Amino acid sequence: MANEARPCPCDLGDKIEYKGLGQEVQIEHVKAYLVKPTAPSKKAILVIQDIFGWQLSNTRFMAEVLASHGYIAVCPDFFLGKAPWDPKEDWAKFPAWLETRSPKAINKEVDVVLKYLKEKCGVERIGVVGFCWGGLATHYLSLHYPEIKGGVSNYGIVREGDDRYGLKFPTLFIFAENDDYIPLDQVTALEKNLKEKCPVDFQVKIFPGQTHGFVHRKREDINPKDKPFIDEARKDMLNWLNKYV
Repeated sequence: MANEARPCPCDLGDKIEYKGLGQEVQIEHVKAYLVKPTAPSKKAILVIQDIFGWQLSNTRFMAEVLASHGYIAVCPDFFLGKAPWDPKEDWAKFPAWLETRSPKAINKEVDVVLKYLKEKCGVERIGVVGFCWGGLATHYLSLHYPEIKGGVSNYGIVREGDDRYGLKFPTLFIFAENDDYIPLDQVTALEKNLKEKCPVDFQVKIFPGQTHGFVHRKREDINPKDKPFIDEARKDMLNWLNKYV
């Protein structure tokens, strides 16, 4: 997700190739990728896609990581069949593309998926993890969904405003030091405002030397210098979810 002053999206990064263990399901009007852990679970994580869509193997891989740690993981198609962003497209078209895919216009779909998790999967506690576009969506949900127990926003755009800090559930914000799309002064301002106004637990963490997308779109096997930071961020994500969900 881009900085508001520079609305150019990020590149795709390293594509993770693997054979998925989940299945695609229809949840009312929403398609979703669903992965269940090996043992029964009453905990679930809503995984929110980036601009490259719900079928991106990298995002599905993260859903499977969560499932391997005991969570039912569901990654819905929040674009509702509209095409994800194609990195080969003209960047000048991105603002118009984004207008029809707002990360703050997903309540109807979230409500449908939460209902499905509770009624069809027997889930009692739900968390949320989002990446890029989904990181902003996670921040948005944290302001409106107290029924969600905890969330992790990975490199979501930072927007100013008094309504951005009254979080309803504990949220971990992960950022990259060398993010071309999210200036560090915006991140520090976010942390300052949260300290002053946020009523629940939160953490803002900046990973040195990392770039946008590093948690899920940078393969640790071909980026050995970055591997410790990728591993640490994923461990932080799991620890936060284990603590609150």
